[in-house]
Amino acid sequence: MALADVRSEPWYPRLCLPKYSVVEAARYAQTHRSNVGYWYYGARKPVLSGRKPRESLSYLQLVEVAFVATCLRYKIPLRNVRRAHDYLRRLLREEFPFAHLKFKTEGRHVLLEDEPKSELLTAADAWGQRTWSGLLQRFEEFEYLGDLAVRWMVRGNSVPISIDPRVAFGDPIVRGVPTWVLKERWLSGESADEIRESFCLTAAELRHALTFENVGLEGRSLGNHG
Repeated sequence: MALADVRSEPWYPRLCLPKYSVVEAARYAQTHRSNVGYWYYGARKPVLSGRKPRESLSYLQLVEVAFVATCLRYKIPLRNVRRAHDYLRRLLREEFPFAHLKFKTEGRHVLLEDEPKSELLTAADAWGQRTWSGLLQRFEEFEYLGDLAVRWMVRGNSVPISIDPRVAFGDPIVRGVPTWVLKERWLSGESADEIRESFCLTAAELRHALTFENVGLEGRSLGNHG
């Protein structure tokens, strides 16, 4: 599907609506909320753009926050991330370029796939310098449709928690069920079997959801079936 077709989808406007607080964005991206504020307003030259003061973040902005947080975990200098963002905004004429492309990293540079199965990549923060892909690791947290990141596996592909603006209005979900719903059912005293049967979840899926919501299990059983 072409990006133009994605933009014509009825759910596309949801990607642009302010929804996530800075606190939520920081928790989902596993960073501190002060970092999110710094990336937008604290530095002499902001790393990210497009957010008004005290405004919630859209899904596209959330993806960019997640991408910057991931870059820092890979020890990519923040100045490199800023340069990549500036370069790609001009090159691609996209306000949120980190949400529109698949990236790779070698630990120093942010790299953009030139073509599917291509051996060469563009070092976006090095103004177009090219390098081999053999040393790189792929960012695999995002699923793309028309080169747009439409689904984020919030804790990696091994954990079934995702954020998809097409489902549950972008709330974190497990098998389509908002994790906050499972949290409330659990805290209300319902048994794990009742919750799992209501939503057709495995014990592992329920455990992941409650862990994501920072809910203590307090010795309660999640059931015997994975």
